[in-house]
Amino acid sequence: MKMTEWEMMLAGLPQNDRAPELEARRLVAKRLFRAYNKTTENDVEVREEIKRQLFRSVGKNVFIEPDFICEMGNNITIGDNVFLNFGCIIFDMGEVTIGNNVMFGPRVGIYTTNHAFDPEERVANVVVSKPVQICDRVWVAADVKIVQGVTIGENSIIGAGSVVTHDIPAGVIAAGNPCRVLRKITKEDKWLSGESPLF
Repeated sequence: MKMTEWEMMLAGLPQNDRAPELEARRLVAKRLFRAYNKTTENDVEVREEIKRQLFRSVGKNVFIEPDFICEMGNNITIGDNVFLNFGCIIFDMGEVTIGNNVMFGPRVGIYTTNHAFDPEERVANVVVSKPVQICDRVWVAADVKIVQGVTIGENSIIGAGSVVTHDIPAGVIAAGNPCRVLRKITKEDKWLSGESPLF
């Protein structure tokens, strides 16, 4: 039995970016994220309902600032206690998984799809998608771009303006274009002592 374009997309196989099946899913996502972007902080119940319709799965205490843009929506899984700041863009033809207690700065972009390198295939709308995973307690700072196939390990920080083209391990500070590990995060990085009322 022949695979659908959606199944080929999820399997990471070359497929037609402009297939009617995919275009129909994009239209649904556009309608939902545009509705979300017209809401305010007072529209709590409306926002929650839109998030449930838009995403594959969304946890508790997820706050998304407008203007949020995604491609499919239902390829995005978001954990608990997540903050996505202004202008977040997620092109989710590949699966995007955002863990618990993750923070995004303004204008973070996640791009799971590559157009074909061969010019004839590219003109024919051939693309390949690969998943992106942001693990628990990651901070992605402002203007970071994350490309297909990348995993960012838990507790890590991605510095502002970085372009993440390869996996980043857990517990590090990484930055640059291309993004590279600068150092590990250590107990010396704590700003508050154990006597703080926050502990």
